[in-house]
Amino acid sequence: MTRVVAVILLALPAVAYAQTVPGSAQAPASPPPVQTPAPPPPVFVDSVTVVETAPLPGVDQPIERVPAPVQTATEKDIQESGALELSDFLNRRMTCVHVNEIQGNPFQTDINYRGYTASPLLGTPQGLSVYMDGVRLNQPFGEVVSWDLIPRLAIWSTTLMPGSNPLFGLNTLGGALSIQTRDGLNTRGTTVQATYGSDVRRSIEFGHGGGAASGLNWYFAGNLFGEDGWRPDSPSDVRQLFGKVGWQRPKHDVSLTLAYANNSLTGYGLQEQHFLDNDYASVYTRPDVTDNQSTFLNVTTQHSVSSRASVSGNVYYRDIRTDSLNGDLNEDSLDQAIYQPSPAEQAALRAAGYTGFPTSGANAANTPFPSWRCVANVLLNDEPAEKCNGLINRTGTVQHNAGGSGQITLRDTSDRGGNQFTAGGAYDRSRVDFAQSTELGYLNPDRSVTGVNAFGDGGLTGGEVDGEPYDTRVDLDGLIHTWSLFATDTVSIGDAWHITVSGRYNETGVRNRDRIQPGGGAGSLDGDHTFRRLNPAAGVSFVPSPTINAYLGYSEGSRAATSIELGCADPEEPCKLPNAMAGDPPLDQVVTRTWESGVRGTQHGVNWTAGVFRSDNHDDILFVTSEQTAFGYFKNFGETRRQGIEIDGTGQIGRITLGAGYTYLNATFQSEETVNGESNSTNDTAQAGVGGLEGTIEIEAGDRIPLVPSHTVKAFANVQVTSALSLGLDVIAVSSSYARGNENNLHQPDGTYYVGPGSSGKYAVVNLGAGYQLRPWLQLLAQINNLFDQQYYTASQLGPVGFTTGGAFIARPFPAVNGEFPVRQATFLAPGAPIRMWFGTRFTF
Repeated sequence: MTRVVAVILLALPAVAYAQTVPGSAQAPASPPPVQTPAPPPPVFVDSVTVVETAPLPGVDQPIERVPAPVQTATEKDIQESGALELSDFLNRRMTCVHVNEIQGNPFQTDINYRGYTASPLLGTPQGLSVYMDGVRLNQPFGEVVSWDLIPRLAIWSTTLMPGSNPLFGLNTLGGALSIQTRDGLNTRGTTVQATYGSDVRRSIEFGHGGGAASGLNWYFAGNLFGEDGWRPDSPSDVRQLFGKVGWQRPKHDVSLTLAYANNSLTGYGLQEQHFLDNDYASVYTRPDVTDNQSTFLNVTTQHSVSSRASVSGNVYYRDIRTDSLNGDLNEDSLDQAIYQPSPAEQAALRAAGYTGFPTSGANAANTPFPSWRCVANVLLNDEPAEKCNGLINRTGTVQHNAGGSGQITLRDTSDRGGNQFTAGGAYDRSRVDFAQSTELGYLNPDRSVTGVNAFGDGGLTGGEVDGEPYDTRVDLDGLIHTWSLFATDTVSIGDAWHITVSGRYNETGVRNRDRIQPGGGAGSLDGDHTFRRLNPAAGVSFVPSPTINAYLGYSEGSRAATSIELGCADPEEPCKLPNAMAGDPPLDQVVTRTWESGVRGTQHGVNWTAGVFRSDNHDDILFVTSEQTAFGYFKNFGETRRQGIEIDGTGQIGRITLGAGYTYLNATFQSEETVNGESNSTNDTAQAGVGGLEGTIEIEAGDRIPLVPSHTVKAFANVQVTSALSLGLDVIAVSSSYARGNENNLHQPDGTYYVGPGSSGKYAVVNLGAGYQLRPWLQLLAQINNLFDQQYYTASQLGPVGFTTGGAFIARPFPAVNGEFPVRQATFLAPGAPIRMWFGTRFTF
């Protein structure tokens, strides 16, 4: 009875929250019968569960000795969750994780853990490190993480390490995710799975593993995925291949991994609130396509020197090519007269052979999608950057990344306790080529953009904006190298006390070379930067009995400024957008200090954890407003803090497995700063009585950080109804969070200049799935996402809107104020997918 009551109490918050908030659904399915049994579930204090506490194998500890609330998952857990890919699984099952679907594609979510982010979006401050088989997956340029390059079917286990664990190196501010892949030792047999359903989603996955008596083993997997998407013109195609060949002897093993991906992802993220109210699937502008291509090669080896000593290491190489194509609204046109061509412009149009343009009277009422002034200004090379209302932005990134690491582990045991010491080093070298261009154009009724062969090329074809040449070009060559030394030592005093001390020294060099303005000087991206730091950690774990464990830990981590931030850090050369780089002064690296404390245990079959944490960022990096212009730049501005409470638990009741988790997270600014507040109703110009114009807002210490909810509740239940039929249900409930642009938390709509709230609302998504074992070799699968077909939003942002509620483009929506034309500001939201259903079959043999 105690076990039942405990599990019900853990699940109640999620159930209660789900009854008051809309949601979305998902489905689990049992694993292939031929697969080897998965490791035991996490957080069993009275078990011998062992977790890797560093990227390379060898730094492993029983979980009760780790001074932090580690979360682990197996391939079985991922399959049963019904998750499409790894980031989806983290959102469903990992405590203190939530997503922002700003990109609007299921493979391009922002994963947030304790208020720190691992995102595929360039320019997003990254605070989580991700490793696969000892190789860091954060990309050299911008530290981004492309979730679509990680093959879900190849994952054997996943460990989420909280805090600023220095053993995981740079960017480990809020946590680290370590992935171990399958091989022929842990996976035997063949699995083929086919899926079809909503949005014409179709996929086929295969995996095969095996081995020989000689010690040779192998595993191969592939995934072909395609869908049309639930929003208009939003297809995605994912093609992944994975292979690992290993050789194992009693004291030595070596493996070679090769992975390849070639993906095309379309994602329409944020949409203005009124458009969503009229059509939930609508998009703001199009296209929005990202193409990723990657090759990954990794060689790992381990050798047992003796029963007390082992060495391990790896060398790797990967290349990544990312190309993006985005059609956007040109915000510089919103305060311009762009409807009626002037006599000179009409003459230029006639000379070029154009007909049908208006000779008089064109205005917002009779010209919903103006284009003639745009075309004419291109012909005259005058101001097309102000008169064209559309942009086509293109970026291309090529990254070559190679490196290696090695370590030695020494173990000693005695009647009085034991000791495990590990020391090693690593080196990574990356070459980056990044290019960006912007073509001017005009918006069409379907929100696509037609280019007019004029570019942000320094005034050659794009003209000027406010008297300055329009230039958005970036052509950057970067060389990034990092070397590090690390060590960790765990001393056990009897069976009750375990003390761990760790440290890692990192030195990172960033060399940027500007191909457009080489040689340094104003506006040049040329620069050489070096970041050095020794990050320590210490913790203690106390195990007074086999059923309870207390822990206390302290850790420090750091993040070197990225090229995207270093390229926009000069107050004298501010940027309009974070990725429109100019200037290159130094930035200090971000340093995070984290405290952890908590208790975990096993009581009557219920495994639970309760803890508190606090992380302080020093010299944090923020995009702030320039004093000279309305543009901005990155700077070290002070401190931010993330602190909170985590509670989770799992239990087994007969045929039912239950789990639940709750997080309270308070993420705040701890320093004062002035930032761009154009879209915020409390900016300085609005407070002076003039709305809709450029202005700034003041961040005060204690203001909450946008996009970070205070409360997150998760619960799941897996039911083995019969020996053949299994059902799964999970709930994700998230409280509201402030919108980007509302950093002072004070925005309030006035219905005229500022429309829409300053936050996104709370929501809950409910996921349901089933599996039926029709034959020993055949399983039928079904899955429903967003079971109750609720409309919900995972992120929000304040920004200028260039369309009327009827969908027509509009410039100068208000009369001039002192010669300036106000622009309507609105709330943009990231919608979650409505109800969707898929069916599949899984063959195992």
